[in-house]
Amino acid sequence: MTAREWTVEESLECAAPPHALHRAVSDLRRMKEWSPEVIGVWRRGDRFVGFNRRAGWVWFTHCRIVVDEPGREFAFDVATFGLPVARWGYRFAPTADGGTRVTEYWVDHRRGGWRARIAETLGLLFTGTPAGRRATRNRAGMRATLRRVCAACELP
Repeated sequence: MTAREWTVEESLECAAPPHALHRAVSDLRRMKEWSPEVIGVWRRGDRFVGFNRRAGWVWFTHCRIVVDEPGREFAFDVATFGLPVARWGYRFAPTADGGTRVTEYWVDHRRGGWRARIAETLGLLFTGTPAGRRATRNRAGMRATLRRVCAACELP
């Protein structure tokens, strides 16, 4: 049995500038193009609802943008029924060859107490994934997301 992972990061070098990558991931209407789970987003200001699907499971989350620094970082906090779930984000670092090292990260906010146990139970019911296995699923999704974002932003 392995210890639960509370934070996951995946990175990829892209032949695109940081601002182009930031622009792509911060345009939340396009998130369904990048993420293997997202099927739609409804945004109002710095808040949005994310609609997600994995196999036969469908769920939604309430999100709030917490970092929006063009060319540097974009991040949002995720909650379900007012319970904190996680932070998702993207960091952009220029590379020497004019490209960008883009890092997608996830930090599990379901830590300790009755609220975390409820959020974990809801997560299992909505996604079909136990909290202890979410990091592994997220890592695979992040790799797919980063490949898609880079492919869309790289110049031919």
